[in-house]
Amino acid sequence: MIDTGDIDAFLGLDVGKGEHHATAVTPAGKKAFDKRLPNTEPKLRELFAKLKAKHGTVLVVVDQPASIGALPLAVARDMGCPVAYLPGLTMRRIADLYPGQAKTDAKDAFIIADASRAMPHTLRAIDGEDETIAELEMIVGFDDDLAGEATRVANRLHGLLTQIHPSLERVLGPRLQHPAVLTLLERFGSPAQIRKAGRRRLVTLLRPKAPRMAERLVEDIFAALDEQTVTVPGTEAAALIVPSLAGSLAAVLDQRKLLAGRIEELLDAHPLSKVLTSMPGVGVRTGARILIEVGDGSTFPTSGHLAAYAGLAPATRSSGSSIRGEQPSRRGNKQLKRAFFLSAFAALGDPASRAYYDKKIAQGKHHTQALLCLARRRADVLSAMLRDGTFYEPQPVRAVAPQT
Repeated sequence: MIDTGDIDAFLGLDVGKGEHHATAVTPAGKKAFDKRLPNTEPKLRELFAKLKAKHGTVLVVVDQPASIGALPLAVARDMGCPVAYLPGLTMRRIADLYPGQAKTDAKDAFIIADASRAMPHTLRAIDGEDETIAELEMIVGFDDDLAGEATRVANRLHGLLTQIHPSLERVLGPRLQHPAVLTLLERFGSPAQIRKAGRRRLVTLLRPKAPRMAERLVEDIFAALDEQTVTVPGTEAAALIVPSLAGSLAAVLDQRKLLAGRIEELLDAHPLSKVLTSMPGVGVRTGARILIEVGDGSTFPTSGHLAAYAGLAPATRSSGSSIRGEQPSRRGNKQLKRAFFLSAFAALGDPASRAYYDKKIAQGKHHTQALLCLARRRADVLSAMLRDGTFYEPQPVRAVAPQT
């Protein structure tokens, strides 16, 4: 929790692309400033200086610490003002406590400022000196965008191949992101073109990208081609589209490879890198996402706070005599929840993690529920690791007793 005992004014900024709405309140809750503010350094400096001269120490709080909120935070730090971040989901819940249903920039700025004054435990600290985190956040965000684009293009390719030749898609689909398959589809966009190229030419084309599976893949392709003798309407059009999509997908995957290298460099340079990656299932991308969202874990008083922030803490549904048990939370930081979920899935090869997963399956939970339970358990372990600065220590595996 951020200490606000020495703060003389709380400045809430509802940030925007061209301008922000700024509202400042005193510790007593009285408004000291309430105006729109251009997103320029001179105007920001002018406001911060005026508030400091009149009130003293000014806490600057934003609802978006990156992108459009980066400049106000940088200027505030440069002028010696403490800064903090009020997560958007938290702000929306707090907004329900204030009268009125309208959502305006002025109201949001006041809520940010007043919540900072009255509920400092809702704030998250922003480490202004950690350039690694800032760079990681930008690169990982771009990598997430590229991952979404890769999925979109791949789905389009799956759809086209299924439409014109389902048998061929069954062979190429599971390997669609393999460089050899993309090279094939960039050169030959239709079943007829692939057949015309011949086995020997295809093996020569694919062997540099897939030395061990080139011949087997070509045989599987021709076996699939023999299963369909008719030409589906639209095949000629697909022959023009498939190479373009394959080229686009290959370019996106190449970009992700370059970013993965830089993400790994940045992650390795951070002092918490070894702690995070010592946990089975935490790779470069999941480790970077956890580091961005959690930092050193100091903003979460307990592991329960971290689990709740990640949306891994179950939500109890009960009212009077109506008890509906516990259900997975639909709130929380979705990116962090996804990182914990993916790392839990990747950790199933670890004996201790697998034993815990099997235990939950034996209790009657289905696959996704068991993975969420494992993800929650790993959040507890990670919280302790960050708190103590220790590496992951595997626990003895206990056999799961079969249910009778």
